[in-house]
Amino acid sequence: MRGDARSPERALNSNFESRRYLIPFRTGLLPQIFCDTLVLGSGVAGLRSAIGAAHNGQVIVCAKDKLDVTNTAWAQGGVATVLQRGATEGDSIESHIQDTLTAGAGLCDLEAVRLICSKGPDRINEIIDWGMRFDRDSEGHLLRGREGGHNAHRVYHAGGDATGVELQRTLIERTQSHENIRLFDQCFVIDLLTMSPEPGSPVLGAMTWHPKYGLQVIWSRTTILAMGGAGQLFRETSNPRVATADGIAIAYRAGAQLADMEFVQFHPTTLYVPGAARALISEAVRGEGAHLLDHAGNRFMPAIHELAELAPRDVVARAIVRQIAQQGGKHVWLDCRHIKHFPERFPGIYSTLRSFEIDPGEDLIPVHPAAHYTIGGVRTDLQTRTNVPNLLAIGEVSCTGLHGANRLASNSLLEGLVMGAIAGEQAAVRADAGPVTPSSIVSAIDESGHAELDLDDVRSSLRSCMWINAGVERNRTRLEDACDMLDFWARYTLDKVFETPDGWEVQNMLTTGAMITRAALHRTCSIGTHTLDSEPSDQDRSRCFEHVVWTRGVEHPKHTPSISVPGSKSSGSVAVRAEPEVNPSVSDSP
Repeated sequence: MRGDARSPERALNSNFESRRYLIPFRTGLLPQIFCDTLVLGSGVAGLRSAIGAAHNGQVIVCAKDKLDVTNTAWAQGGVATVLQRGATEGDSIESHIQDTLTAGAGLCDLEAVRLICSKGPDRINEIIDWGMRFDRDSEGHLLRGREGGHNAHRVYHAGGDATGVELQRTLIERTQSHENIRLFDQCFVIDLLTMSPEPGSPVLGAMTWHPKYGLQVIWSRTTILAMGGAGQLFRETSNPRVATADGIAIAYRAGAQLADMEFVQFHPTTLYVPGAARALISEAVRGEGAHLLDHAGNRFMPAIHELAELAPRDVVARAIVRQIAQQGGKHVWLDCRHIKHFPERFPGIYSTLRSFEIDPGEDLIPVHPAAHYTIGGVRTDLQTRTNVPNLLAIGEVSCTGLHGANRLASNSLLEGLVMGAIAGEQAAVRADAGPVTPSSIVSAIDESGHAELDLDDVRSSLRSCMWINAGVERNRTRLEDACDMLDFWARYTLDKVFETPDGWEVQNMLTTGAMITRAALHRTCSIGTHTLDSEPSDQDRSRCFEHVVWTRGVEHPKHTPSISVPGSKSSGSVAVRAEPEVNPSVSDSP
Protein backbone atom coordinates (compact mmCIF):
# COMPACT_ATOMS: atom_id res chain seq x y z
CA MET A 1 0.00 0.00 0.00
CA ARG A 2 3.03 2.28 0.11
CA GLY A 3 2.97 4.96 -2.54
CA ASP A 4 5.82 6.44 -4.53
CA ALA A 5 8.49 7.88 -2.19
CA ARG A 6 8.14 11.36 -3.69
CA SER A 7 4.40 11.39 -4.31
CA PRO A 8 2.03 13.52 -2.24
CA GLU A 9 -0.36 10.53 -2.53
CA ARG A 10 1.96 8.39 -0.43
CA ALA A 11 -0.24 5.87 1.38
CA LEU A 12 0.14 4.52 4.88
CA ASN A 13 2.42 1.56 5.34
CA SER A 14 0.49 -1.71 5.67
CA ASN A 15 1.63 -1.96 9.31
CA PHE A 16 -0.73 0.89 10.12
CA GLU A 17 -3.59 -0.39 7.99
CA SER A 18 -3.82 -4.09 8.77
CA ARG A 19 -4.17 -3.98 12.55
CA ARG A 20 -7.80 -3.65 13.68
CA TYR A 21 -7.31 -4.32 17.41
CA LEU A 22 -4.20 -3.93 19.56
CA ILE A 23 -4.77 -7.08 21.63
CA PRO A 24 -6.28 -10.55 21.06
CA PHE A 25 -9.50 -11.23 22.98
CA ARG A 26 -12.90 -12.94 23.09
CA THR A 27 -15.56 -10.66 24.52
CA GLY A 28 -17.53 -13.59 25.93
CA LEU A 29 -14.67 -14.51 28.26
CA LEU A 30 -14.25 -11.05 29.82
CA PRO A 31 -16.16 -9.07 32.49
CA GLN A 32 -19.11 -7.21 30.97
CA ILE A 33 -20.41 -3.73 31.90
CA PHE A 34 -23.47 -2.09 30.36
CA CYS A 35 -24.60 1.52 29.96
CA ASP A 36 -26.68 3.68 27.63
CA THR A 37 -23.90 6.20 26.96
CA LEU A 38 -20.17 5.61 27.25
CA VAL A 39 -18.07 8.77 27.42
CA LEU A 40 -14.35 8.29 26.74
CA GLY A 41 -12.49 11.21 28.27
CA SER A 42 -12.96 13.47 31.30
CA GLY A 43 -12.10 16.93 29.98
CA VAL A 44 -14.55 19.74 29.35
CA ALA A 45 -16.17 18.11 26.30
CA GLY A 46 -16.50 14.66 27.87
CA LEU A 47 -17.94 15.80 31.20
CA ARG A 48 -20.34 18.28 29.61
CA SER A 49 -21.64 15.53 27.31
CA ALA A 50 -22.04 13.16 30.26
CA ILE A 51 -24.19 15.71 32.09
CA GLY A 52 -26.44 16.07 29.05
CA ALA A 53 -26.69 12.34 28.36
CA ALA A 54 -27.54 11.58 32.01
CA HIS A 55 -30.92 13.28 31.63
CA ASN A 56 -32.05 10.04 30.01
CA GLY A 57 -30.09 6.87 30.67
CA GLN A 58 -27.10 5.49 32.51
CA VAL A 59 -23.73 7.06 31.70
CA ILE A 60 -20.18 5.83 32.27
CA VAL A 61 -17.19 8.18 31.96
CA CYS A 62 -13.75 6.62 31.44
CA ALA A 63 -10.73 8.73 32.41
CA LYS A 64 -7.27 7.54 31.39
CA ASP A 65 -5.68 8.87 34.58
CA LYS A 66 -7.21 10.80 37.46
CA LEU A 67 -10.35 12.70 36.47
CA ASP A 68 -8.54 16.04 36.46
CA VAL A 69 -5.43 15.02 34.48
CA THR A 70 -6.60 16.55 31.20
CA ASN A 71 -5.69 19.29 28.76
CA THR A 72 -8.72 21.14 30.11
CA ALA A 73 -7.24 21.32 33.61
CA TRP A 74 -3.95 22.57 32.12
CA ALA A 75 -5.64 25.44 30.25
CA GLN A 76 -4.27 28.75 31.55
CA GLY A 77 -6.12 30.87 29.05
CA GLY A 78 -9.81 31.58 29.29
CA VAL A 79 -13.06 31.01 27.47
CA ALA A 80 -13.85 33.34 24.59
CA THR A 81 -17.43 34.46 24.11
CA VAL A 82 -19.55 37.61 23.84
CA LEU A 83 -21.85 38.03 26.81
CA GLN A 84 -24.20 40.83 25.84
CA ARG A 85 -24.26 42.37 29.32
CA GLY A 86 -20.48 42.49 29.50
CA ALA A 87 -19.46 42.96 25.88
CA THR A 88 -16.84 45.53 25.07
CA GLU A 89 -18.29 48.51 23.22
CA GLY A 90 -18.42 47.60 19.56
CA ASP A 91 -17.97 43.88 20.16
CA SER A 92 -20.51 41.34 18.95
CA ILE A 93 -20.96 37.68 18.17
CA GLU A 94 -20.42 38.58 14.50
CA SER A 95 -17.05 40.11 15.42
CA HIS A 96 -16.11 36.92 17.30
CA ILE A 97 -17.07 34.94 14.20
CA GLN A 98 -14.92 37.14 11.97
CA ASP A 99 -11.90 36.87 14.27
CA THR A 100 -12.29 33.07 14.27
CA LEU A 101 -12.45 33.00 10.46
CA THR A 102 -9.40 35.22 10.16
CA ALA A 103 -7.33 33.06 12.49
CA GLY A 104 -8.48 29.93 10.65
CA ALA A 105 -6.77 31.20 7.46
CA GLY A 106 -9.63 30.29 5.13
CA LEU A 107 -10.37 26.72 6.21
CA CYS A 108 -12.97 27.36 8.91
CA ASP A 109 -16.43 25.92 8.44
CA LEU A 110 -18.68 28.97 8.61
CA GLU A 111 -21.68 27.03 9.91
CA ALA A 112 -19.63 25.48 12.72
CA VAL A 113 -18.12 28.86 13.64
CA ARG A 114 -21.55 30.50 13.73
CA LEU A 115 -23.07 27.67 15.77
CA ILE A 116 -20.35 27.61 18.44
CA CYS A 117 -19.92 31.38 18.76
CA SER A 118 -23.70 31.88 18.94
CA LYS A 119 -24.28 29.15 21.53
CA GLY A 120 -21.30 30.22 23.62
CA PRO A 121 -23.08 32.77 25.84
CA ASP A 122 -25.71 30.20 26.89
CA ARG A 123 -23.05 27.69 27.85
CA ILE A 124 -21.04 30.27 29.83
CA ASN A 125 -24.09 31.44 31.74
CA GLU A 126 -24.95 27.81 32.41
CA ILE A 127 -21.52 26.99 33.82
CA ILE A 128 -21.71 30.10 36.02
CA ASP A 129 -25.06 28.86 37.34
CA TRP A 130 -23.34 25.54 38.13
CA GLY A 131 -20.85 27.33 40.34
CA MET A 132 -17.86 28.25 38.18
CA ARG A 133 -16.01 31.17 39.72
CA PHE A 134 -14.89 33.50 36.95
CA ASP A 135 -12.77 36.51 37.89
CA ARG A 136 -14.77 39.63 38.81
CA ASP A 137 -14.00 43.22 39.71
CA SER A 138 -14.74 44.84 43.08
CA GLU A 139 -18.32 45.48 42.02
CA GLY A 140 -18.92 41.87 41.02
CA HIS A 141 -18.75 42.37 37.25
CA LEU A 142 -17.02 39.71 35.15
CA LEU A 143 -13.53 40.70 34.08
CA ARG A 144 -12.62 40.39 30.40
CA GLY A 145 -9.20 39.90 28.86
CA ARG A 146 -7.79 39.91 25.34
CA GLU A 147 -5.64 37.27 23.67
CA GLY A 148 -3.94 36.71 20.32
CA GLY A 149 -6.18 37.11 17.26
CA HIS A 150 -9.02 38.81 19.15
CA ASN A 151 -9.94 42.37 18.28
CA ALA A 152 -11.86 42.89 21.52
CA HIS A 153 -11.73 42.03 25.21
CA ARG A 154 -13.98 38.94 25.29
CA VAL A 155 -11.92 36.28 27.09
CA TYR A 156 -13.13 35.29 30.57
CA HIS A 157 -10.68 33.84 33.10
CA ALA A 158 -10.81 32.18 36.48
CA GLY A 159 -8.10 32.39 39.12
CA GLY A 160 -6.07 34.60 36.81
CA ASP A 161 -4.36 31.80 34.91
CA ALA A 162 -6.32 28.80 36.28
CA THR A 163 -9.43 28.81 34.10
CA GLY A 164 -9.04 25.16 33.17
CA VAL A 165 -8.60 24.06 36.77
CA GLU A 166 -11.77 25.86 37.83
CA LEU A 167 -13.78 24.61 34.85
CA GLN A 168 -12.61 21.04 35.51
CA ARG A 169 -13.56 21.35 39.19
CA THR A 170 -17.03 22.63 38.36
CA LEU A 171 -17.77 19.84 35.90
CA ILE A 172 -16.35 17.06 38.09
CA GLU A 173 -18.51 18.19 41.01
CA ARG A 174 -21.55 18.33 38.73
CA THR A 175 -20.99 14.81 37.38
CA GLN A 176 -20.15 13.34 40.80
CA SER A 177 -23.48 14.55 42.15
CA HIS A 178 -25.53 12.98 39.34
CA GLU A 179 -27.07 9.61 40.17
CA ASN A 180 -26.99 8.45 36.54
CA ILE A 181 -23.26 8.99 36.03
CA ARG A 182 -20.48 6.58 37.02
CA LEU A 183 -16.90 7.87 36.84
CA PHE A 184 -14.14 5.34 36.12
CA ASP A 185 -10.65 6.75 36.60
CA GLN A 186 -7.37 4.99 35.71
CA CYS A 187 -9.33 3.30 32.89
CA PHE A 188 -7.30 2.93 29.70
CA VAL A 189 -9.38 2.58 26.51
CA ILE A 190 -7.59 0.12 24.22
CA ASP A 191 -10.02 0.03 21.31
CA LEU A 192 -13.54 0.72 20.16
CA LEU A 193 -15.56 -2.46 19.66
CA THR A 194 -17.36 -2.72 16.34
CA MET A 195 -19.86 -5.20 14.95
CA SER A 196 -17.34 -6.29 12.32
CA PRO A 197 -13.68 -5.42 11.62
CA GLU A 198 -14.61 -3.63 8.40
CA PRO A 199 -14.35 0.21 8.41
CA GLY A 200 -17.69 1.88 9.11
CA SER A 201 -19.15 -0.98 11.14
CA PRO A 202 -21.32 0.23 14.09
CA VAL A 203 -19.56 0.87 17.40
CA LEU A 204 -20.90 -1.25 20.27
CA GLY A 205 -18.69 0.01 23.11
CA ALA A 206 -15.06 -0.26 24.11
CA MET A 207 -12.36 -2.62 25.33
CA THR A 208 -10.76 -1.15 28.46
CA TRP A 209 -8.03 -1.99 30.95
CA HIS A 210 -7.76 -1.09 34.62
CA PRO A 211 -4.65 -1.72 36.78
CA LYS A 212 -6.82 -3.38 39.44
CA TYR A 213 -9.54 -5.09 37.40
CA GLY A 214 -7.68 -5.88 34.17
CA LEU A 215 -9.52 -6.14 30.85
CA GLN A 216 -13.19 -5.17 30.80
CA VAL A 217 -15.78 -4.85 28.04
CA ILE A 218 -18.11 -1.86 28.28
CA TRP A 219 -21.18 -2.15 26.03
CA SER A 220 -23.11 1.01 25.14
CA ARG A 221 -25.80 2.28 22.83
CA THR A 222 -23.85 5.49 22.14
CA THR A 223 -20.11 6.02 22.53
CA ILE A 224 -18.84 9.60 22.82
CA LEU A 225 -15.17 10.02 21.97
CA ALA A 226 -13.62 12.90 23.96
CA MET A 227 -10.07 11.69 24.54
CA GLY A 228 -8.15 14.85 23.71
CA GLY A 229 -5.23 15.53 21.43
CA ALA A 230 -1.73 14.46 20.46
CA GLY A 231 0.71 16.94 22.00
CA GLN A 232 2.95 14.22 23.42
CA LEU A 233 3.90 13.22 19.87
CA PHE A 234 6.29 16.18 19.94
CA ARG A 235 9.42 16.56 22.05
CA GLU A 236 8.42 20.14 22.89
CA THR A 237 4.84 20.30 24.18
CA SER A 238 2.65 22.11 26.67
CA ASN A 239 0.37 19.06 27.06
CA PRO A 240 0.13 16.69 30.05
CA ARG A 241 1.53 13.17 29.86
CA VAL A 242 -1.85 11.65 28.91
CA ALA A 243 -2.07 13.42 25.51
CA THR A 244 -0.72 10.50 23.48
CA ALA A 245 -3.25 10.56 20.61
CA ASP A 246 -5.12 7.45 21.82
CA GLY A 247 -8.54 8.72 20.75
CA ILE A 248 -7.47 9.56 17.20
CA ALA A 249 -5.75 6.20 16.78
CA ILE A 250 -8.62 4.05 18.10
CA ALA A 251 -11.09 5.97 15.93
CA TYR A 252 -8.91 5.42 12.86
CA ARG A 253 -8.70 1.68 13.55
CA ALA A 254 -12.50 1.59 13.85
CA GLY A 255 -12.91 3.20 10.42
CA ALA A 256 -13.68 6.81 11.39
CA GLN A 257 -12.78 9.56 8.97
CA LEU A 258 -9.91 11.83 10.02
CA ALA A 259 -9.70 15.37 8.64
CA ASP A 260 -7.03 18.10 8.53
CA MET A 261 -4.46 16.01 10.40
CA GLU A 262 -1.57 18.17 9.19
CA PHE A 263 -2.71 21.11 11.32
CA VAL A 264 -1.07 21.13 14.75
CA GLN A 265 -1.00 24.40 16.64
CA PHE A 266 2.25 25.37 18.31
CA HIS A 267 1.90 27.74 21.24
CA PRO A 268 4.43 30.55 20.82
CA THR A 269 5.45 30.93 24.45
CA THR A 270 6.43 28.09 26.75
CA LEU A 271 9.10 28.52 29.40
CA TYR A 272 12.44 27.35 28.07
CA VAL A 273 14.64 25.91 30.81
CA PRO A 274 17.08 23.20 29.60
CA GLY A 275 16.26 19.84 31.11
CA ALA A 276 12.82 20.87 32.40
CA ALA A 277 9.40 20.13 30.94
CA ARG A 278 7.96 23.03 28.97
CA ALA A 279 5.60 25.14 31.09
CA LEU A 280 2.98 27.23 29.33
CA ILE A 281 3.18 31.02 29.52
CA SER A 282 -0.40 31.93 28.73
CA GLU A 283 -1.43 34.06 25.77
CA ALA A 284 -3.13 36.26 28.35
CA VAL A 285 0.31 37.47 29.50
CA ARG A 286 0.81 39.07 26.10
CA GLY A 287 -2.80 40.25 26.33
CA GLU A 288 -1.75 42.20 29.44
CA GLY A 289 1.01 43.89 27.45
CA ALA A 290 4.08 41.61 27.56
CA HIS A 291 6.57 42.05 24.71
CA LEU A 292 8.70 39.56 22.79
CA LEU A 293 12.36 40.58 22.52
CA ASP A 294 15.29 39.28 20.53
CA HIS A 295 18.68 38.66 22.16
CA ALA A 296 19.60 42.30 21.62
CA GLY A 297 16.56 43.36 23.62
CA ASN A 298 14.56 44.64 20.65
CA ARG A 299 10.89 43.92 19.88
CA PHE A 300 10.46 42.11 16.57
CA MET A 301 6.71 41.41 16.29
CA PRO A 302 5.54 44.96 15.34
CA ALA A 303 7.42 44.65 12.05
CA ILE A 304 5.78 41.30 11.29
CA HIS A 305 2.06 41.80 12.02
CA GLU A 306 -0.27 44.70 12.78
CA LEU A 307 -1.34 43.02 16.04
CA ALA A 308 2.31 42.53 17.06
CA GLU A 309 2.51 40.11 20.03
CA LEU A 310 -1.26 39.52 19.76
CA ALA A 311 -1.12 38.20 16.20
CA PRO A 312 -2.58 34.71 15.61
CA ARG A 313 -0.53 31.93 17.18
CA ASP A 314 0.84 30.51 13.93
CA VAL A 315 2.23 33.93 13.01
CA VAL A 316 3.92 34.45 16.38
CA ALA A 317 5.30 30.90 16.58
CA ARG A 318 6.87 31.17 13.11
CA ALA A 319 8.31 34.58 13.93
CA ILE A 320 9.98 33.20 17.06
CA VAL A 321 11.42 30.16 15.26
CA ARG A 322 12.83 32.36 12.51
CA GLN A 323 14.22 34.83 15.04
CA ILE A 324 16.02 31.99 16.84
CA ALA A 325 17.42 30.74 13.51
CA GLN A 326 18.73 34.22 12.68
CA GLN A 327 20.25 35.05 16.06
CA GLY A 328 21.26 31.58 17.22
CA GLY A 329 20.53 30.22 20.66
CA LYS A 330 17.51 28.27 21.87
CA HIS A 331 14.91 30.90 22.75
CA VAL A 332 13.74 34.51 22.64
CA TRP A 333 12.72 36.66 25.63
CA LEU A 334 9.31 37.61 27.01
CA ASP A 335 9.41 40.97 28.79
CA CYS A 336 6.82 41.30 31.57
CA ARG A 337 8.77 43.68 33.77
CA HIS A 338 6.30 46.53 33.21
CA ILE A 339 3.28 44.43 34.26
CA LYS A 340 3.14 45.51 37.91
CA HIS A 341 0.21 43.28 38.90
CA PHE A 342 1.75 40.09 37.46
CA PRO A 343 1.71 38.02 40.71
CA GLU A 344 -1.98 38.79 41.29
CA ARG A 345 -3.07 38.38 37.66
CA PHE A 346 -1.06 35.20 36.96
CA PRO A 347 -0.46 33.46 40.30
CA GLY A 348 0.15 30.01 38.78
CA ILE A 349 2.64 31.23 36.21
CA TYR A 350 4.33 33.42 38.82
CA SER A 351 4.77 30.42 41.11
CA THR A 352 6.25 28.35 38.27
CA LEU A 353 8.69 31.11 37.33
CA ARG A 354 9.80 31.60 40.92
CA SER A 355 10.49 27.85 41.20
CA PHE A 356 13.14 28.43 38.51
CA GLU A 357 14.37 31.56 40.30
CA ILE A 358 12.90 33.86 37.64
CA ASP A 359 11.26 37.07 38.87
CA PRO A 360 9.02 38.43 36.07
CA GLY A 361 9.18 41.87 37.67
CA GLU A 362 12.96 41.95 37.30
CA ASP A 363 13.98 39.27 34.79
CA LEU A 364 13.29 38.50 31.16
CA ILE A 365 11.61 35.11 30.62
CA PRO A 366 13.15 32.66 28.10
CA VAL A 367 10.40 31.30 25.84
CA HIS A 368 10.15 28.89 22.92
CA PRO A 369 7.22 27.45 20.89
CA ALA A 370 5.81 23.99 21.71
CA ALA A 371 3.08 21.70 20.38
CA HIS A 372 -0.15 22.81 22.02
CA TYR A 373 -3.37 21.84 20.23
CA THR A 374 -4.35 19.19 17.69
CA ILE A 375 -6.58 20.97 15.18
CA GLY A 376 -7.31 17.95 12.97
CA GLY A 377 -9.07 14.86 14.21
CA VAL A 378 -12.19 12.74 13.85
CA ARG A 379 -14.48 14.37 11.33
CA THR A 380 -17.98 15.19 12.59
CA ASP A 381 -21.13 16.94 11.52
CA LEU A 382 -22.74 19.71 13.54
CA GLN A 383 -24.60 17.11 15.61
CA THR A 384 -21.21 15.57 16.62
CA ARG A 385 -21.89 12.43 14.56
CA THR A 386 -19.06 10.63 12.76
CA ASN A 387 -19.27 8.38 9.72
CA VAL A 388 -19.20 5.38 12.10
CA PRO A 389 -22.67 4.49 13.44
CA ASN A 390 -23.17 4.97 17.20
CA LEU A 391 -19.94 6.99 17.52
CA LEU A 392 -19.94 10.71 18.39
CA ALA A 393 -16.76 12.78 18.72
CA ILE A 394 -16.20 16.07 20.56
CA GLY A 395 -13.44 18.33 21.82
CA GLU A 396 -9.83 18.22 20.72
CA VAL A 397 -10.09 14.69 19.35
CA SER A 398 -12.68 15.90 16.82
CA CYS A 399 -12.58 18.10 13.73
CA THR A 400 -15.75 20.19 13.55
CA GLY A 401 -14.39 22.83 11.18
CA LEU A 402 -14.38 25.53 13.87
CA HIS A 403 -10.62 26.06 13.92
CA GLY A 404 -9.79 25.82 10.23
CA ALA A 405 -6.03 25.85 9.75
CA ASN A 406 -5.23 27.67 13.02
CA ARG A 407 -7.26 27.84 16.24
CA LEU A 408 -8.20 31.23 17.66
CA ALA A 409 -7.05 31.54 21.27
CA SER A 410 -9.58 30.47 23.95
CA ASN A 411 -12.03 28.93 21.46
CA SER A 412 -11.25 25.36 22.54
CA LEU A 413 -12.94 25.37 25.95
CA LEU A 414 -15.89 27.09 24.28
CA GLU A 415 -16.11 24.34 21.65
CA GLY A 416 -15.95 21.67 24.36
CA LEU A 417 -18.89 23.20 26.22
CA VAL A 418 -21.06 23.79 23.15
CA MET A 419 -20.41 20.53 21.29
CA GLY A 420 -20.40 18.55 24.54
CA ALA A 421 -23.93 19.76 25.22
CA ILE A 422 -25.02 18.78 21.71
CA ALA A 423 -23.47 15.30 22.01
CA GLY A 424 -25.20 14.80 25.35
CA GLU A 425 -28.55 15.68 23.82
CA GLN A 426 -27.95 13.26 20.96
CA ALA A 427 -27.06 10.43 23.34
CA ALA A 428 -30.04 11.11 25.62
CA VAL A 429 -32.45 10.79 22.70
CA ARG A 430 -30.84 7.54 21.56
CA ALA A 431 -31.15 6.00 25.03
CA ASP A 432 -34.85 5.30 24.37
CA ALA A 433 -34.08 2.72 21.68
CA GLY A 434 -34.16 -0.25 24.08
CA PRO A 435 -31.67 -2.37 26.03
CA VAL A 436 -28.05 -2.68 24.94
CA THR A 437 -27.35 -6.11 23.44
CA PRO A 438 -23.82 -7.58 23.72
CA SER A 439 -22.15 -9.16 20.72
CA SER A 440 -19.58 -11.92 20.35
CA ILE A 441 -16.39 -10.31 19.08
CA VAL A 442 -13.12 -12.18 18.59
CA SER A 443 -9.72 -10.62 17.91
CA ALA A 444 -6.97 -13.00 16.79
CA ILE A 445 -3.43 -11.68 16.29
CA ASP A 446 -0.55 -13.77 15.00
CA GLU A 447 2.59 -13.85 17.10
CA SER A 448 5.35 -11.64 15.78
CA GLY A 449 8.58 -13.23 14.62
CA HIS A 450 10.41 -9.92 14.17
CA ALA A 451 12.99 -8.33 16.44
CA GLU A 452 11.93 -6.08 19.30
CA LEU A 453 12.76 -2.43 19.86
CA ASP A 454 12.99 -0.75 23.24
CA LEU A 455 9.69 1.07 23.83
CA ASP A 456 11.27 3.99 25.67
CA ASP A 457 13.73 4.48 22.81
CA VAL A 458 10.94 4.40 20.22
CA ARG A 459 8.86 6.92 22.16
CA SER A 460 11.78 9.30 22.66
CA SER A 461 12.97 9.00 19.06
CA LEU A 462 9.45 9.43 17.69
CA ARG A 463 8.94 12.64 19.66
CA SER A 464 12.25 14.08 18.48
CA CYS A 465 11.51 13.04 14.91
CA MET A 466 8.12 14.79 14.94
CA TRP A 467 9.50 17.98 16.48
CA ILE A 468 12.43 18.25 14.08
CA ASN A 469 10.69 17.13 10.88
CA ALA A 470 7.00 18.01 11.34
CA GLY A 471 7.20 20.99 13.67
CA VAL A 472 6.61 24.72 13.24
CA GLU A 473 8.26 24.86 9.79
CA ARG A 474 8.42 21.92 7.43
CA ASN A 475 9.90 20.80 4.12
CA ARG A 476 9.17 17.83 1.87
CA THR A 477 12.51 16.09 2.36
CA ARG A 478 12.23 16.07 6.13
CA LEU A 479 8.60 14.97 5.99
CA GLU A 480 9.63 12.07 3.75
CA ASP A 481 12.36 11.19 6.23
CA ALA A 482 9.83 11.28 9.06
CA CYS A 483 7.55 8.91 7.15
CA ASP A 484 10.46 6.51 6.65
CA MET A 485 11.41 6.59 10.32
CA LEU A 486 7.85 6.03 11.51
CA ASP A 487 7.46 3.15 9.06
CA PHE A 488 10.61 1.53 10.43
CA TRP A 489 9.54 1.81 14.07
CA ALA A 490 6.06 0.58 13.17
CA ARG A 491 7.48 -2.52 11.49
CA TYR A 492 8.90 -3.69 14.82
CA THR A 493 6.30 -2.20 17.18
CA LEU A 494 2.83 -2.43 15.61
CA ASP A 495 3.24 -6.17 15.00
CA LYS A 496 3.63 -6.80 18.75
CA VAL A 497 1.04 -7.44 21.46
CA PHE A 498 1.57 -5.44 24.64
CA GLU A 499 -0.11 -5.91 27.99
CA THR A 500 0.24 -2.45 29.56
CA PRO A 501 -0.55 1.17 28.58
CA ASP A 502 3.09 2.01 27.81
CA GLY A 503 3.01 -0.26 24.77
CA TRP A 504 -0.47 0.75 23.62
CA GLU A 505 0.44 4.43 23.88
CA VAL A 506 3.50 4.01 21.67
CA GLN A 507 1.44 2.11 19.09
CA ASN A 508 -1.16 4.91 19.10
CA MET A 509 1.53 7.58 18.86
CA LEU A 510 3.11 5.85 15.86
CA THR A 511 -0.26 5.58 14.10
CA THR A 512 -1.21 9.21 14.66
CA GLY A 513 2.29 10.47 13.93
CA ALA A 514 2.15 8.66 10.59
CA MET A 515 -1.20 10.32 9.84
CA ILE A 516 0.14 13.80 10.63
CA THR A 517 3.32 13.43 8.57
CA ARG A 518 1.55 11.97 5.54
CA ALA A 519 -1.16 14.61 5.70
CA ALA A 520 1.55 17.29 5.91
CA LEU A 521 3.32 15.74 2.93
CA HIS A 522 0.04 15.65 1.03
CA ARG A 523 -0.79 19.34 1.51
CA THR A 524 1.69 21.04 -0.79
CA CYS A 525 0.92 24.67 0.03
CA SER A 526 1.44 26.64 3.24
CA ILE A 527 -1.67 27.61 5.17
CA GLY A 528 -2.25 28.33 8.85
CA THR A 529 -0.13 26.16 11.11
CA HIS A 530 1.17 24.15 8.14
CA THR A 531 4.21 26.04 6.87
CA LEU A 532 6.41 24.70 4.06
CA ASP A 533 9.68 26.25 2.95
CA SER A 534 8.85 25.81 -0.76
CA GLU A 535 6.66 27.78 -3.14
CA PRO A 536 3.49 25.94 -4.26
CA SER A 537 2.64 25.40 -7.91
CA ASP A 538 -0.52 26.90 -9.43
CA GLN A 539 -2.22 23.51 -9.03
CA ASP A 540 -1.15 23.39 -5.39
CA ARG A 541 -2.62 26.85 -4.80
CA SER A 542 -5.91 25.85 -6.40
CA ARG A 543 -6.28 23.04 -3.85
CA CYS A 544 -5.06 24.98 -0.84
CA PHE A 545 -8.52 25.72 0.56
CA GLU A 546 -9.71 22.14 0.73
CA HIS A 547 -10.17 19.76 3.62
CA VAL A 548 -8.36 16.43 3.26
CA VAL A 549 -10.07 13.37 4.75
CA TRP A 550 -8.36 10.05 5.52
CA THR A 551 -10.00 6.67 6.21
CA ARG A 552 -8.43 3.31 7.07
CA GLY A 553 -8.49 0.96 4.09
CA VAL A 554 -8.89 3.79 1.56
CA GLU A 555 -5.61 4.32 -0.26
CA HIS A 556 -6.14 7.92 -1.40
CA PRO A 557 -7.56 10.72 0.76
CA LYS A 558 -10.78 12.52 -0.10
CA HIS A 559 -10.72 16.26 -0.86
CA THR A 560 -13.57 18.57 0.12
CA PRO A 561 -13.75 21.81 -1.90
CA SER A 562 -14.42 25.27 -0.45
CA ILE A 563 -16.02 28.50 -1.63
CA SER A 564 -15.50 32.16 -0.84
CA VAL A 565 -17.85 33.96 1.50
CA PRO A 566 -18.52 37.55 0.38
CA GLY A 567 -17.47 40.12 2.95
CA SER A 568 -15.34 37.76 5.01
CA LYS A 569 -12.20 39.19 6.54
CA SER A 570 -10.49 35.81 6.46
CA SER A 571 -7.33 35.41 4.45
CA GLY A 572 -8.83 33.02 1.95
CA SER A 573 -11.95 31.00 1.38
CA VAL A 574 -14.28 29.62 4.01
CA ALA A 575 -14.98 25.94 3.69
CA VAL A 576 -18.42 24.66 2.83
CA ARG A 577 -19.87 22.39 5.50
CA ALA A 578 -18.66 18.97 4.44
CA GLU A 579 -20.35 16.40 6.64
CA PRO A 580 -18.97 12.92 7.26
CA GLU A 581 -20.85 10.31 5.29
CA VAL A 582 -23.41 9.65 7.99
CA ASN A 583 -26.41 7.42 7.37
CA PRO A 584 -28.93 8.54 10.01
CA SER A 585 -30.98 5.37 9.73
CA VAL A 586 -27.88 3.37 10.64
CA SER A 587 -26.38 5.85 13.12
CA ASP A 588 -29.57 5.87 15.17
CA SER A 589 -29.93 2.11 15.20
CA PRO A 590 -29.26 -0.03 18.31
